[in-house]
Amino acid sequence: MLVRRNVTLLAPALVAVAILAAGCGGQDDAKSGAGSTASSATPHGYVEGATEAAEPQSRLLLGDPESGDTQVLDLSTGKVHDTARRAGATALTTDGRFGYFHGVDGIQVLDSGAWTVDHGDHVHYYRAKIQEVGELPGDTGTGVRSDAGVTVVTSADGKASVYPRAELEKGSLGAPARLPGTYAGAVVPYADHLIALTGESGGPAEVAVLDRSGKRVATPEAECEDPEGDAVTRRGIVLGCADGALLVHEDDGAFTAEKIPYGEDVPKAERAAEFRHRPGSSTLTAPAGKDAVWVLDVTEGAWTRVETGRVVAANTAGEGAPLLVLESDGALHGYDVSAGKEITVTDPLLKGIPEAGSGATATPLIEVDRSRAYLNDPEGKRVYEIDYNDDLRVARTFDLDVRPSLMVETGR
Repeated sequence: MLVRRNVTLLAPALVAVAILAAGCGGQDDAKSGAGSTASSATPHGYVEGATEAAEPQSRLLLGDPESGDTQVLDLSTGKVHDTARRAGATALTTDGRFGYFHGVDGIQVLDSGAWTVDHGDHVHYYRAKIQEVGELPGDTGTGVRSDAGVTVVTSADGKASVYPRAELEKGSLGAPARLPGTYAGAVVPYADHLIALTGESGGPAEVAVLDRSGKRVATPEAECEDPEGDAVTRRGIVLGCADGALLVHEDDGAFTAEKIPYGEDVPKAERAAEFRHRPGSSTLTAPAGKDAVWVLDVTEGAWTRVETGRVVAANTAGEGAPLLVLESDGALHGYDVSAGKEITVTDPLLKGIPEAGSGATATPLIEVDRSRAYLNDPEGKRVYEIDYNDDLRVARTFDLDVRPSLMVETGR
């Protein structure tokens, strides 16, 4: 099924290419969050204490909720670094640099020491030491969203606090600023503002654009019923709603909200509620019940429902790349999205895996970057590196000392 709605937006950003400091004269460091220029001799994008590289310095943050053991796997070198124990962690999220280990009594923050600074027409890649940052207040259901300037923590009861990103980069949490009011979902930093959903309990939520202090500065004419799930793309912020998605977009200081509807009634259990995608991509995936996957092409404003086997995890690198689906047979399946057909499948890689949505912390997932995908095998204590451009070939297998039930990729 293909549901299409045209969304008028700016032309896509140029494909990012790696250009080292010598090729960046005249740019504004403050916009990148990469640090300030100390003198004219200091190269653009300079970050104190970090080393710039010519390619992404990707790392996998790994955690075992049962033992509390955590590790960082450096994908450039293949080396594994032990980090502090985090007993009771129930989830792990990231903003591309920092890992957030969510627990019932707080969120422990780890600086992975790998990140990318994106200037639109080129990017900078950095690596630095791995370090502990501290613990954010929060319990089950707390969301963390970041951009180059701030990190916003939204609790399950809708209260939100803003932390200065510069302090996290220095290794401390800093003093948070509490936002006024409560919100229906995570508050998301975007375009030097904050995107929030407001409204009375039980009713449709309204999109609100806030400044960094929480003052409402714009209210696009759009509502979102039963909001669940959000994602940041080059095209704007995507918010999951009962009837599809809302795309909140900024153009020259003006904010608009466009609906991308499913085009038909979709049962709650089959709605897109948790988006996954490659950072920088505008193609999102989400389970569509137990035996299908939604693919949302934000650029085209189109939903595609791909019928699959029993879904455990799904993701895609975006336009032209296959939809990757780990199914209950333990194999990784590749689908052509436009045709809705399976095009390749691996031998079974995992055994005894739970289904997506089962609530198990050991549910495998798929992380995707510009050239590889990573599949964690908690029971086998390993991570598979998959070349999704070569018939899902297993490029490398990383054997580990911990059960990698939790996994995120940083440095992309």
